Amino acid sequence: MKELSLFLGCLIPNRYPGIEKATKLVLDRLGIEWSELKEASCCPAPGVFRSFDKITWLTLASRNLVLAEEKKTDLLTICNGCFSSLMDANDILKNEAGLRNEVNEHLKKIDREYTGTVEVRHIIEYLYKEIGIKNLDRAIEKPLELRVAVHYGCHLLKPTKDRKLGGAECPVFFDELVEATGAASVNYEGKTACCGAGGGVRSAMLETSLMMTEYKLDRMKKAGVDCIVDACPFCHLQYDGGQVELAKAGKRYDLPVVHYSQLLGLALGFSYEEMGLHLNEIQNAEFQEKVKERQKTIHAL
Repeated sequence: MKELSLFLGCLIPNRYPGIEKATKLVLDRLGIEWSELKEASCCPAPGVFRSFDKITWLTLASRNLVLAEEKKTDLLTICNGCFSSLMDANDILKNEAGLRNEVNEHLKKIDREYTGTVEVRHIIEYLYKEIGIKNLDRAIEKPLELRVAVHYGCHLLKPTKDRKLGGAECPVFFDELVEATGAASVNYEGKTACCGAGGGVRSAMLETSLMMTEYKLDRMKKAGVDCIVDACPFCHLQYDGGQVELAKAGKRYDLPVVHYSQLLGLALGFSYEEMGLHLNEIQNAEFQEKVKERQKTIHAL
């Protein structure tokens, strides 16, 4: 398999360094060759830049792609938004010569050129396709005994014609990855609905954004899950920070929010703290105890 350049994006290093640490530990444990993509910038965010100025969006995205091209690596994202922005920009630039030439005129100013030699991968898609469920099963030290609400997130699934990861309305690939850890993926109403963060909604219309989050949380809570598992730091922020905001209005859920890298890391034997889960806003003592009991069992073997 081709070596990967890890693209961290903006939110993870600045808001959720636990996800960054968890991802790096998991990649190492699974024997995946990777290195961090140094000098990377914002992807840039797909919901804003692309809408207002396509060429600026493509130029900024292409610079990140060129950094990976220069290393002769593919690019690995751990954020749905970064995945969407970089994957879509890569596809457009590979297939539309006019736009590619225009972008390369801008890149010439910094002595760079986009050539279209890399692929953009999402950690969920990569683990599912390249590592596989059977290999993950073999790597698990001790299965987790958790009931999980899987949140796919919009940009991982849509547009369906470009993602090619299974049905956008009834996907199963993320659920299968979760269940490889020994956790149970629990179905709930509105599973593929938006968390409420994307497209500038959280920034421009916070009340509407939180209504969307409340809709999801209500149904997750009703399903009786131990935690939410996502694959995107913006969704992570919306559920984690959003619960704090909703609690101010008297709506408490206390549902811990876990990125898949962190969940997989727990199943590989890393501790709650090593996975950075103690840094989240939402801390649930019962959930912590369940996780730590599993870790004690693991380390005692």
